[in-house]
Amino acid sequence: MNKVNFWRKLWWAAAALTVGFSSMAQTNTNSAHLSITNPPPAPRRPSIILILADNIGYGDLGSYGQTKIKTPHLDELASQGIRFTSYYTGSPNDEASRASLFTGLEPRNIGASFSYPLPGDAVTVPMLLQRVGYHTGLIGEWNLGDTPPVQPNAKGFNEFAGFLSQTHARNYFTDSIYRQDTSTGSNRLESTLSENWNGAHGLYVPDFLAEMAGNFVRINLPDRVNHYRAFFLCLSYPIPHFDTPLNDSTYSGESWSQAERDRAAMITRMDENVGRLMAQLSKLKADTNTVIVFTSIGGPQQEGAVDPKFFDSAGPLRGGAGSVYEGGIRVPMIIRWPARIKPGQVSDFPWAAWDFLPTVADIALTKPTAKTDGLSIIPVLTGKGKIKEHENFYWESGQEASDRAVRMGDWKMVRSGTNAPALYNLKTDIGEKEDVAAKHAEVIRKMENLRKR
Repeated sequence: MNKVNFWRKLWWAAAALTVGFSSMAQTNTNSAHLSITNPPPAPRRPSIILILADNIGYGDLGSYGQTKIKTPHLDELASQGIRFTSYYTGSPNDEASRASLFTGLEPRNIGASFSYPLPGDAVTVPMLLQRVGYHTGLIGEWNLGDTPPVQPNAKGFNEFAGFLSQTHARNYFTDSIYRQDTSTGSNRLESTLSENWNGAHGLYVPDFLAEMAGNFVRINLPDRVNHYRAFFLCLSYPIPHFDTPLNDSTYSGESWSQAERDRAAMITRMDENVGRLMAQLSKLKADTNTVIVFTSIGGPQQEGAVDPKFFDSAGPLRGGAGSVYEGGIRVPMIIRWPARIKPGQVSDFPWAAWDFLPTVADIALTKPTAKTDGLSIIPVLTGKGKIKEHENFYWESGQEASDRAVRMGDWKMVRSGTNAPALYNLKTDIGEKEDVAAKHAEVIRKMENLRKR
């Protein structure tokens, strides 16, 4: 066994040992203490896997119209569940978008600042799930603060392996990652990746994230030993960016620029790793009652000499990352749950990142423990129950929120700085090409009042 494989196997042997001790501790803990600190979950609670990508645009997947980049496994995931065509991020800005997803709050209500995107008193999705017995893990990018009060283990994750900042996350051949494990008390333990020492590119870290995710699922599979404890795993891929691109030959035969081949290869490689995770769930006979969610933190970026228009990464939408136009905030959202969701569905139901927490609460058979701006979309997923809809959605971006947008029904108002607001009818003009504000002054007045609430 070579040195690399030895240390990797030693790493995961230690992780398995930790879980084993944890299970023994649960078994031998008196029931009164258990009911307070670690209530046993009902066997019917599903496990949940949230797969996050960075800046995968609305049109970057085959199931959303992509023709150049191959994403067969994510397309299969969509065919086996429900694909949403009007899902929105919490913000055009990365940190605010993540914070909204994890807290169930609109960014303007989170109480964040530029330096602290997640306040220390924020209640997060994994904190909510921990309280009803879930074992929680984050693998990949956090990017919501690196000080102790807002590190992953303080915000609800039993285990963390990855990156605290996006700068670290985008080095796909880094020689170190952070590890946290509440069962051992380790905090910000930096683990080295010897394959990448001295600038070597021996280990493509997004592949390693996928490997760790597979091990997390295998070790924490609900069974009799852990009292059928469900798990929540967030697999957060820092893809696709160009700081250290993958050397991959998948698209070497294409007459594209090297940067274009690199971006396509990164997305396809991520897709392959999602396929491996799906196959593992099937092999473990755990896929029926495991909810898989795939989405993106924001719209496509123009970087690495790649214009998103080359791949139609925003599809028919206007704008990209950082923009309050549809291309900056409307992204793919796929949910698969064979036990409750009928396959092959496509829904244009509009919802946003702040709806994720109350929806997860419903899935986990619990209720939000703090104020939320979101609504559960479980009736849309299952086809049962009364569907509630938001009266409106609001986003802002830029310095001092200089760019703002409101969606109300099919109407979308965009105001940039002190310019007059523009108005678009998304039902007939999804690309926001025709400003009809002059024809609908009453709609503008109503939406301006909504924005000021």
